[in-house]
Formats: sequence, C-alpha cells, structure tokens
Amino acid sequence: MAGLAVNVDHVATLREARKSNYPDPVAAAILAELAGADGIVVHLREDRRHIQDRDLRILRKIVQTKLILEMASNNEMVGIALDVQPDVVTLVPEKREELTTEGGLDLISYKDAIAETVGTLQDSGISVSIFIDPDPDQIKVAHQINATMVEIHTGIFCDAQTTKKRERAFSDIVDAVKIAHKLRLGINAGHGLCYNTIKIFKGLHEIDEFSIGHSIVSRAVLVGMEKAVKEMLILIKNL
Repeated sequence: MAGLAVNVDHVATLREARKSNYPDPVAAAILAELAGADGIVVHLREDRRHIQDRDLRILRKIVQTKLILEMASNNEMVGIALDVQPDVVTLVPEKREELTTEGGLDLISYKDAIAETVGTLQDSGISVSIFIDPDPDQIKVAHQINATMVEIHTGIFCDAQTTKKRERAFSDIVDAVKIAHKLRLGINAGHGLCYNTIKIFKGLHEIDEFSIGHSIVSRAVLVGMEKAVKEMLILIKNL
C-alpha cells in the first residue's frame, strides 16, 4: 500500500491571509499524523508566502513520522535544510509570480547545479527527491545524478479538461512510473490530486507515496483534519 504525505502549506496560507497566529500548520500536522499520515510536507518558499521558518523548525521537533521539505535549489535553502535536517528534501522549481508550483524541475537544463545540491544534501544524510514532469528523459537524468527518489508531477492529469487529454496525461504518468521503477528510484506522486482523481491510480502499485495538500486541507475546513486524512487513506488503501 502506498503511503500518504500530507502537505499543510495551505493551513499557513489561511493564517497568513490575516497575518494572524492561527490556524497553525503545526497543529494541523499533529492531527494529520494522529489520523495516520505517513509524512508531513511543507514548502518553504523564498517569499515566505505561507510556511515560515518558525513552522519548519517546530515541525522538525514534533513530527513523529517523516518531515519532507519542498524547496528551491539555491544556497539559502540548502543552508536551511542542512541546519534543520528534514528527513527528505524535495527539490522543486519556484517562481514568485506563480500561485503554486506549475511544473517539474528541468533537470536536463540544470543538471550540474541540481547534481551539486543533491550531493551536498545526501552527504549530510538527507534523502533527496526531485519533483519532475512525467518525462522519461527527466527521470533518466534524476537517476544519473543519484537522486534518492522522484516525485511525478500529476498536475497536468488532474487539470485536464477533456477525456482525451486526461487519458494521455495519465498514460504519461504510467510510463514515467514504470521507467523510474526499472531504474530503482523511489517513486512519489503529487500535485492537484483529490478524492476523485486519486481513484484512477488503482493498480499502479509501483508508487510508494502520494503527496496531497490542497484537497485535504479544503476538506478539513468542513469536516476536520483527522476525518479528511482518514478518508484519503481509505481511498489509497483501496488502490
């Protein structure tokens, strides 16, 4: 059975909308773990639009499962990761003007720079995942630079507006997963997944973990974090 890593960024988004001290993403992370989540994900962005340094440092102290830090590959973030020591770093592209991460890292164009970051983090004992599009060439580069795992970007599939586009996008994901598995990379998947789109992954057992945030936090606003996480866990169990 694949695991579930819960991203609590958007709890912080709600907090930062009023520049208040609540709701607290740390409290949300505790509830997600109590509900059975296998990991907690936060993205510390350059502009600190949601998760703050304080959140990351407290989470490092209290997370009992696995703390996954999404971050850009730059000197500031590498320094923070080396200091905080998350269990996993997921390297992601980052643009100030985007609402959320829009696609995977281009490893072909930035291979040497990303390889250096991967090596630095792994030398410190931190496992490294790379968020990439479901592109065989990108996955092969991830393997070449010794990434521990890849996270397959599922956003194109989740956002597809027609059946044809959705089927093509999912076919690309399946192909990417098979190639990554053949190369013995750890395989995660995430971005845009919800209580409906997760169901199509039934039978794709090579995926080790799903990273899901927005849909769980949105449901939690109405039914509570523990129930929202448990409902997603049931869906994943049935895959």
